[in-house]
Amino acid sequence: MAEKFGKTWWGEHWLRSLENVDYDNRLPRGASYARSGHVVDVKIKDNAINAKVQGTRRTPYRVTIIVPPFFEEDIERLMTKIIERPALISKLLNRELDPELLKKKKWQVMIIDEAQNIKNQETAQTKAVKSIPANIRIAMSGTPVENRLTEFWSIMDFTNKGYLGNVKTFKDDFASPIQVFNDEHVAAKFKKITAPFMMRRMKTDKSIISDLPDKIEQNQFAVLTKQQIALYEKTMQAAMEQIEGIESADNQSLFKRQGLVLQMILALKQICNHPTQFLKNQKYDATLSGKTELLFELLDSIINAGEKVLIFTQFKEMGDLLERFITERFGERPMFYHGGCNVRQREEMVNRFQNKRADKIFILSLKAAGTGLNLTAASHVIHYDLWWNPAVENQATDRAYRIGQTKNVMVHRMICKNTFEEKIDEMIQKKKHLAEMTVATGENWIGKLSNRELREIFG
Repeated sequence: MAEKFGKTWWGEHWLRSLENVDYDNRLPRGASYARSGHVVDVKIKDNAINAKVQGTRRTPYRVTIIVPPFFEEDIERLMTKIIERPALISKLLNRELDPELLKKKKWQVMIIDEAQNIKNQETAQTKAVKSIPANIRIAMSGTPVENRLTEFWSIMDFTNKGYLGNVKTFKDDFASPIQVFNDEHVAAKFKKITAPFMMRRMKTDKSIISDLPDKIEQNQFAVLTKQQIALYEKTMQAAMEQIEGIESADNQSLFKRQGLVLQMILALKQICNHPTQFLKNQKYDATLSGKTELLFELLDSIINAGEKVLIFTQFKEMGDLLERFITERFGERPMFYHGGCNVRQREEMVNRFQNKRADKIFILSLKAAGTGLNLTAASHVIHYDLWWNPAVENQATDRAYRIGQTKNVMVHRMICKNTFEEKIDEMIQKKKHLAEMTVATGENWIGKLSNRELREIFG
């Protein structure tokens, strides 16, 4: 266990470079937080990892890492333990933090993992996390932006309060120019002023991970069935008539128009996935969807090769359909990891997939399973439907493509040919450099397109 923690400790040189930053005393000068060293002793007990670290100081120091407890009665006992420690690395996700308990001491270092969970500055969880006093704050996340750039502002507000101004100023100066107008000059400026406070760990950097195998991405193009084509065209034309019928340019009308566009996207996505997902008519026939038929072809090849696969979808109802179709086709029910599963069920499914050869197909909800899981038993990742956010997609892929993976990982991105899915993906790939600047590329921007531009994409 100690060997897993015994390599580089928190990017020593980068942390030390921040030591003397002092903009309005937001970071204390000379703070002794850039400690480096190796773990000489690790003990795991009561959902806590207690590590003894031998660093550059003469006296070893201790770090306590709290992992999500599985029993409610453990929380208070664990909280009591961590306030006795000099540092806190907290991973109490999806739990009610007790800020009053954590406020009892002034923390030297506070590090939060999966920091996208404080992306909304108005939620009680975000306010609770930001209220805990600490000299140094560090946020770790693979997706600092999931939908809009203000999510990044909220995380930066936790680590370096005031550096990017208030949220209104940030929207005017950065969020709107980048997200609405795709202003590359502003995007470059945003990257420049935030880069000193960000340390990015890229799997493509062999100096960081030298033994990680290759990741190979392929677009898999499905052809709509006749029923899908008719339903797609009818739904699209009806939606466009409603959208084009809005002629006023006041805020209320624009808001309504954007809502109609997003409703159209949702409907057409469902039709591309499977007509039954959209119609809710309980016609459980896999052959009604060209995308489902293509999925079967991929699964036949993967299973015949004795390999394992993750299938991501953003829709719970589509996951239910896939579970049913795959059971009928292959004679065994695949596991389905979604938001309705409790902690024990989730843990059991992950253990089964990682350790049992018979469990080869794992369906996962993108929202519930897109981060945090280690599923290196898979050598294939299928994105059944796309969210059009490269960062979120990569995070999901990284459930398999991560440290510990010994096989090349094939990533299959399923797209319906001659539909809006193909056209939007082309647009996203052209602007992927913006996404690499920590800029969201979700679906909201589509609602701001003109009627002519919408016709070009959906028509």
